[in-house]
This record gives sequence, C-alpha cells and structure tokens, in this order.
Amino acid sequence: MTQSSPAPEEETGAGPEKAAPGFTFADKRKISPDGSAKPPAGGADPPPAGEAATAETGGADPAAAQAPDPHELLAAERLADLQRLQAEYANYRKRVDRDRTMTRDLAVASVIESLLPVLDDIHLARQHGDLEAGPLASIADKLETTLAKYGVERFGEPGVAFDPAVHDALMHVDEELAEGTEVTTVVGVLQPGYRIGDRVVRPARVSVADPA
Repeated sequence: MTQSSPAPEEETGAGPEKAAPGFTFADKRKISPDGSAKPPAGGADPPPAGEAATAETGGADPAAAQAPDPHELLAAERLADLQRLQAEYANYRKRVDRDRTMTRDLAVASVIESLLPVLDDIHLARQHGDLEAGPLASIADKLETTLAKYGVERFGEPGVAFDPAVHDALMHVDEELAEGTEVTTVVGVLQPGYRIGDRVVRPARVSVADPA
C-alpha cells in the first residue's frame, strides 16, 4: 500500500509578512492602521514649541531676554518727574522774582509821582544857586541820595537827539544846531524827566529844533 505524501500548507495571509531579500521597509505613515497617532521615531514625544525655542536659543527665553527691567523703567520715570518739577520750580522762581521787581518799581514810581513837585522845586533851587549851603541843601541831598538807591534817575540834557519815548516836546524853535547835526535835537529842558531803570515815570519836557 502506497502512503500518500502530506499536502503543502496553504498560505492563509495571517502570518507575518516576509520582506524580500535586500529590501528594507520603513513605515512613514503618521496614523496607525487602527486610527491612532503614531509616536515619532525613537519613541519620544516631540517637545513643546516653547521648549524647542528655548533649546534653540541655548536655554534662554528670547522674550524674557528682551523685556526691559521694571526697576529701570520706574527709575527713568521718577527721574523724568524730578526733572520736570525742577524746571517748573525754576520757572516759578523767575516769575516770582520778576513780579517782585515789578511790584517794587510800581510802588517806587507811585511815590516819585507824588514827589515830582518837590523834586522840581529842588532842581530849580539848585539852578538858581539857592541850595549851595544850609540845612535845606542837606535835606535835598539826603532825599536825592535815598531816591537814587531805589534806581530813581533824573534825565534831560540839551544837545541830545530828540526821542519821543523819553522826551515831551513842548516847543519847536528855530535855532542853529551844531554842524553835521542831521536829526531833531533837544535845545532846552523846561522840566527834567525821571525814570526808574527802564521805566519812565515822567518824560522830560523840552524844546527842540530841526537841522537846517
């Protein structure tokens, strides 16, 4: 009796796939056949974006490295406030000093205006030689010296160019002027003027003449 040889096994497809000799298979799919995400090669999860950026910059966060120091910002702000206050105080001091000087000049000008008749009498008395000696001359000298301390100045001299800002021309006369004179000139002072610094209390009352 002849024994039959066993039939060859049929390929069912359930066994592992065998790669052909000399061929390497790499699965680059990102999704597994069961629908889940495949881990990257090596089995490690990818680092978060922030950690990757930190690793690329050598461990330092670029945003933190570029952010200004809050203490430096506060110091700069306080310095700017201090400089602004100093400028405001300097302007305040200048304004106060200017107002104080103006107030003093106005007060002195008011006193001088009330003393103008007395000062005119003293000036006329000097011109006539009545104040060369005696107690009245001493009083007149003390008064004029005291007023000079406050910047009071008497002005008005013949021979100067006529200036409407400080002269009040009461008379216009025909008089020969010095050779080469080309402007209207004061030839006589009827009443002297008085000023305090640049402030004219009373203009000089004068007579003037025109050049030929």
